[in-house]
Amino acid sequence: MAEAAEEGVMVRAVARYVRISPYKARQIAGLISGKNLDEARYITTFSPQGAARLVGKVLESAVANAEHNNGMRADDLMVVNCYVDEGPTLKRWRPRAYGRATRIRKRTSHITVIVGEREELEKKGRRGSRRRAEARRKG
Repeated sequence: MAEAAEEGVMVRAVARYVRISPYKARQIAGLISGKNLDEARYITTFSPQGAARLVGKVLESAVANAEHNNGMRADDLMVVNCYVDEGPTLKRWRPRAYGRATRIRKRTSHITVIVGEREELEKKGRRGSRRRAEARRKG
C-alpha cells in the first residue's frame, strides 16, 4: 500500500468533451461541491438528471485516484470543488420551412471534481464558502 498522503493534498479527476450541456452539468456540480463523499455519492446516485450519472462517474474516478495514487482513505474524503467548463460546440443544421435551415448547437463540457481529506481542509478553513460555514454554525 502507498504511504500516507501529504498534508493538504487534493486530488482531481477530469472528464473532457462530455456530450452534455454545461448548464445542465453545473446544476449537479453545484449540489455536490463542499459535501462529504457519502453525501455527494448519494446526490449523484439519486438525482433524476442525466448529468448526475456523468458527474458521479468523475467523482468516483477522483476517489479512485486519491486511494490508488495518494494512499488516502475514502472515508476521510470530501469534495473540495466541482466545476464544469464549456467544451467545443458541435454545429449542426436542421431543415426548416421554405428551404431555410436552423443551427443546432450540440454542446460539450469538461467536468472537474477535486477531492481532499476532510480533517486537513477543516484545519485550513477550506470547507466551502463563508456563507455555508456560517449556516453550519447556526444550525
